[in-house]
Amino acid sequence: MAHLHTTRPRTHRRSTCLAFRAVVRAYRGFPSPPGGVYDLLVDGRLTARATVEGGNLRTITDMVTQAEEFTAGQPGTARFTGLPGSEKDVEIWLPHTEVTEVIALRTDAPVEPAPAGGRRVWLHHGSSISHGSNAVRPSTIWPALAAAAGSVELINLGFGGGALVDPFTARAMRDTPADLISVKLGINVVNADTMRLRAFAPAVHGFLDTIRDGHPTTPLLVVSPILCPVQEDTPGPLVPDLVGGTLRFRATGDPAETAAGRLTLTIVRDVLADIVGQRAAEDPNLHYLDGRDLYGESDHDEFPLPDAIHPSPEGHRRIGENFARLVFAGDGPFAG
Repeated sequence: MAHLHTTRPRTHRRSTCLAFRAVVRAYRGFPSPPGGVYDLLVDGRLTARATVEGGNLRTITDMVTQAEEFTAGQPGTARFTGLPGSEKDVEIWLPHTEVTEVIALRTDAPVEPAPAGGRRVWLHHGSSISHGSNAVRPSTIWPALAAAAGSVELINLGFGGGALVDPFTARAMRDTPADLISVKLGINVVNADTMRLRAFAPAVHGFLDTIRDGHPTTPLLVVSPILCPVQEDTPGPLVPDLVGGTLRFRATGDPAETAAGRLTLTIVRDVLADIVGQRAAEDPNLHYLDGRDLYGESDHDEFPLPDAIHPSPEGHRRIGENFARLVFAGDGPFAG
């Protein structure tokens, strides 16, 4: 499910209340997750945050089948007070760790939509790593950090477990106005073991074709997976491992079956680089970035993946910094 990340009005208000109903996911046998974090930015700067407990609860009872139990909960309210009284742009970043059903936005002064600021719009699609898994706050997931460094407006279509080269995602991107587009593909296809080599390459071509139907000349960046040792040379499916009471993941495929077309991250990177190389001959605005340039061996040594798949908060910051440096700065594909 898509998550709305920001609401952005212009106002003189000093206080804001956001009424909502959260939908929280938990795992049987583990403590309920902490309340969702709401970040409030004033004129682009983090000014306040609120944490609200409760909401509807979906408890995963089987990690393999994802069977769940539903428990209804009460609505909550995130309150922000003591804001500057001058006219300002206010952004409320909704939690990336849960679904938020917005009920009402209440303020002590009139609000109006923020005027167009002239910033370019960056449309990004990726997996749970782009969605923000293991980040502490919604404004510190790596795409948010990269967008802030690049002075662009972010539309984040990062879907936990859902970057599967789905045609409907490509159609949504085709129909969404954007000045810059990136797609980070591969890791979910490998860890869910959803495709073989024969299907993956044509699916990526079709995905890019659909985006190009709506954005024929927009700078388009294809990003391969970051380093993930458990899946570099071992196919999926990925399964949870709860040994020691800590959630980690491990790959269960047989590396020997890559000869029959099963995918690993190493193979996926080669395929994506080859596809972009083929298409770039007639599409000069198409670019490729190896995900290991965002998070590679030295980054993993410094900031290991806590659950073997998702970056730590420090890892998110490193990925965001590297993306901004390689893509938005210098002669990067989104420099401007």
